[in-house]
Amino acid sequence: MSAIAKAMSKFRLAVIQLQVGTVKADNLSRARRLIDEAATQGSKVVLLPECFNSPYGSGFFPANAEKIPGESTRLLSQAAKDNKIYLVGGSIPEEDAGKLYNSCMVFGPDGQLLVKHRKIHLFDIDIPGKIRFQESETLSPGNTLSMFETPFCKVGVGICYDLRFAELAQIYSRKGCQLLLYPGAFNMTTGPAHWELLQRGSQGTMVAVMQLSPPTLQSSGQPGVRGHSVASHGRERLLRGLGTQHCGEPLGGSHLQGRRRGDRDLRRYRPAVPG
Repeated sequence: MSAIAKAMSKFRLAVIQLQVGTVKADNLSRARRLIDEAATQGSKVVLLPECFNSPYGSGFFPANAEKIPGESTRLLSQAAKDNKIYLVGGSIPEEDAGKLYNSCMVFGPDGQLLVKHRKIHLFDIDIPGKIRFQESETLSPGNTLSMFETPFCKVGVGICYDLRFAELAQIYSRKGCQLLLYPGAFNMTTGPAHWELLQRGSQGTMVAVMQLSPPTLQSSGQPGVRGHSVASHGRERLLRGLGTQHCGEPLGGSHLQGRRRGDRDLRRYRPAVPG
């Protein structure tokens, strides 16, 4: 392998886990500090969690929604530029033409906006006695794929429940994506039961999935509910093709880092995956 090929097949990815409260300025300050920390440790791509600038809940979305550009995206743009990184901005509530979206903005090393992904599959669930949450009561769905190029690989973006639909990952794979990023906030009812299994529909790509950390922790070590409509399943995972775990971090770590090394496994396994 040439020196150029080696440089393009290896990089450090940081997956940041955040404690999110009701004060947006504190959330943004905390995110900026951890972005800088990840970059200082050599990360070239940094991923934030879903709804990183406000509590995750339908009652919080309208009050914290921003137009693009806005306070949160200006911070992300500057952080990407200052650190010369690709910054995948988790998601924030976005307001556009009177509608609200759950949107992820990706910025390049020059601080320019590369893509904006609006969550396609809204999370509506009603399990009597356990959980009821209806994103569609407040949010509107997106309807486009979101991909961007880096010197290392082509990346596809989803948000949380988008992971439930393997067809999205399969389309990204067919379009040449070698890395899929899904900032998420899976809940404690359905998350532990199936979220790891859902990551196996990646069609030979590497998948990084991460969970939002609410502001309080119960004695069990699981996220608490205070300030949030949903208690999150607090884990981060980075997987290679066919769902093999590359590295993972339980709730409480500031960020998880992994290295992607070449495409040998992808070239070997992708032809064997049906569809």
